[in-house]
Amino acid sequence: MKPVKINPSEPMPLFEQVAAEIRRAIADGEAGPGERLPLAKDLAKVLGVNTNTVLRALRALREEGLLEFRRGRGITVAGTPQRGAVTKRVNELIKFARQQGYRRDELIAMIEAAP
Repeated sequence: MKPVKINPSEPMPLFEQVAAEIRRAIADGEAGPGERLPLAKDLAKVLGVNTNTVLRALRALREEGLLEFRRGRGITVAGTPQRGAVTKRVNELIKFARQQGYRRDELIAMIEAAP
């Protein structure tokens, strides 16, 4: 990884700063789809933060669809930042649809009917 910019005095939470640095590294091609990331404890040491902070960032990136956790394979890059952004929006749409009373199959039907 290139030099990092984790700053405890910034208003942005540390885990979000860590997630942003990992996103940037993936966008810059430092890690591509299918490549394994270093262990969380190693990332924490390099970034100068607590291991739990790194784990929280990694979980957030998994929810975005950017990372994949697999038993025995560790944490791998699942996609690009663009795919992660789309996945995040999809998850927001699903959550919103559920709040409005729509089931998954109804939402899928709406998407398939869209132009």
